[in-house]
Amino acid sequence: MASITLDQIRHAYNPNPVSDADYALREVDHEWVDGGAYALLGPSGCGKTTLLNIISGLLHPSHGRILFDGKDVTELSTQARNIAQVFQFPVIYDTMTVYDNLAFPLRNRKVPEAEVDRRVREMLDIIDLADWSKRKARGLTADQKQKISLGRGLVRNDVNAILFDEPLTVIDPHMKWVLRSQLKRLHKKFGFTMVYVTHDQTEALTFADKVVVMFEGQIVQIGTPAELFEKPRHTFVGYFIGSPGMNIMPVRLEGSAVLLGQERLDLVAAPSVNPADRLELGIRPEFIRLGQSGLPVTVTRVEDIGRRKIVRAELQGQPIAAVVNEDTEIPTDAHVSFDPAGLNLYANSWRVEERASP
Repeated sequence: MASITLDQIRHAYNPNPVSDADYALREVDHEWVDGGAYALLGPSGCGKTTLLNIISGLLHPSHGRILFDGKDVTELSTQARNIAQVFQFPVIYDTMTVYDNLAFPLRNRKVPEAEVDRRVREMLDIIDLADWSKRKARGLTADQKQKISLGRGLVRNDVNAILFDEPLTVIDPHMKWVLRSQLKRLHKKFGFTMVYVTHDQTEALTFADKVVVMFEGQIVQIGTPAELFEKPRHTFVGYFIGSPGMNIMPVRLEGSAVLLGQERLDLVAAPSVNPADRLELGIRPEFIRLGQSGLPVTVTRVEDIGRRKIVRAELQGQPIAAVVNEDTEIPTDAHVSFDPAGLNLYANSWRVEERASP
């Protein structure tokens, strides 16, 4: 296993890039610790697969260096970097048995056959394919083939890192949950450095110790699931993480308060912002209280999602969502108040440390 250092990495697919807009991946400068489990999370086109392929050696960066345990591997091939990569669609040998598919990377590295057999049988139990070990891979389901692909990436114990590029896309929902749980157990057992690319926040938040949120070619926040939920550093993180996402509302600054339409919200202290900054107030639906006191709202829709309700409303002409318990009564003359712990002020989409009071 290895720590992975991204030293001023940038990448453009077109020659002679000039501005940030020309880069598929803007500057990334960060170190991921040995044995960490990381998820690269973001929408399609945000640069997460580009970054993963740079780490693996499938793509050479336009600028910067990749270091494994302090050693520069930028010019090394994927094989020389000693990593395992699992792709979105299973890459297996159809003419081989399930057993031989798992044994192949070990035999290719001249591992003694007794050790090959021990590791393969252990992995077959983990991925629940022991009863299929003598079957040819041809004709297996997409779920089973991807389990083989996952197992082949995990069967080695000498890799610097294991990289996953949306590996559960073709897997049914229940099996996704099973395989994510198995990956978590394997990570705790073997301590592999794992980097997992996904656009699915549930996959990212349940798999990773640290989630790397990417947007428009840059990393906008790295944090634990709790940090991303409670203190989104960028409005995109607030919007992308959570269901529904964070309410983002334009506000104006007036001394030590912000104005939301005609409503005034006092701040703990006057924020240090430029007068020309675009200010927004962010609050997650879970931190909004619905009742008969506070700021008046017009309820437009109520969505019953089981143990909770999502209340859609308008506040000073802005759409807003609140999450309440299933037994909460929705008053005719509804008002909302904000939990101070959930308030975030943003300037030009980036979080300002001061928080407003309700």
